Amino acid sequence: MPTVVTDAAAFTADRAWGARDLAEIEGATVRLHWTDQPYKWHVNDGAELFCVIAGTVDMHYREAGEVHIARLGAGDMFVADVGDEHVAHPVGEARILVVERKGSI
Repeated sequence: MPTVVTDAAAFTADRAWGARDLAEIEGATVRLHWTDQPYKWHVNDGAELFCVIAGTVDMHYREAGEVHIARLGAGDMFVADVGDEHVAHPVGEARILVVERKGSI
């Protein structure tokens, strides 16, 4: 049965980075996250797509040891490949759609 999600921009969770599982597609999970706190620096074991649904997120990432910051607003996306170290810092509250390998951090 199809699923219609009409509350993504207003979704909340009981803790930072709380999530609603939306789908699993060929070994990848699609999750809607709510947060008002930074995550942690990490490297995924597969590619990750990070799409801001509502709010603003400063995505910190390292290239050649240097930290860069990309400010993402609603509709903006960040794609991390294997080995890309990164951490999301919301500016206030944010809702984020994350597609990544099942079981990834």
